[in-house]
Amino acid sequence: MFIIIGWGLALACIFGVFIFHGGNIGVILKALPFELITIFGAAVGGMLATNPMKVMKATAKGLGDCFKGSKYTKARYLELLALLYDILQKARKEGLMSIEKDIEDPHSSALFQKYPTIAKDHHVAEFTTDYLRMMVSGNLNAHEIESLMDAEIETHHHEAFMAVQALQRLAGGLPAFGIVAAVLGVVNTMGSVGQPPAVLGGMIGSALVGTFLGILLAYAFAEPLAGALEIKVDEAGKELQCIKTTLLASMQGYAPQVAIEFGRKVLYSTERPTFSELEGHVKGKK
Repeated sequence: MFIIIGWGLALACIFGVFIFHGGNIGVILKALPFELITIFGAAVGGMLATNPMKVMKATAKGLGDCFKGSKYTKARYLELLALLYDILQKARKEGLMSIEKDIEDPHSSALFQKYPTIAKDHHVAEFTTDYLRMMVSGNLNAHEIESLMDAEIETHHHEAFMAVQALQRLAGGLPAFGIVAAVLGVVNTMGSVGQPPAVLGGMIGSALVGTFLGILLAYAFAEPLAGALEIKVDEAGKELQCIKTTLLASMQGYAPQVAIEFGRKVLYSTERPTFSELEGHVKGKK
């Protein structure tokens, strides 16, 4: 929603001031379709030449996510921490082997099904169950598991960040493609030097639209999209850090109520539930 409002404000200010100062919007509108095809086509071609298909698919998915609200809300984190609490509490009371069935088949686990938002997120559920399985096996200590968690989170971040980098490269290339479109327009104009000055002026104006459009698309559209996607990548990594911190605290001997408090503390302040909110939610889910 905010990205659309931002675009609307940017376009209103740019074109509004242009028209207010007597600019001929007709020149821009006449050249716009041709310049857009030139610049956008060249940019997409450059992206296809630079990025493998998996990055292109991730970028397309990421662009769709940019227009949705963030799923990483306080309610989601309450569900996540409550799930971790229930699992750790069961393991503490009944032994680690008691959660083996839950982590082997979370889709049929009563614990996981109490929290469908988390259970349906394949990556989060898999990350959680993988390390709970290692805890149950007892073959790795807390430091070894922490090292594995860090490596997986870093890999996840790097993989997700490829889409951000693709958009950033696009933003960097768009002004250059705008210059290419403008140069072609100038070449076309120079081939018509015998035309009246009014016609030549219109052709030069149309050529300059390419430069303007390349810069506008780069800094008002592509760069903000890359920034919005980067925020979503960081939020996804923060959720994994919350799981990591909670499980490691449990491995170090802290009670489930204290372990989830460790996890709560790593969350961003804007989405972090208070101690009372978390305690009330956990008690309400019992």
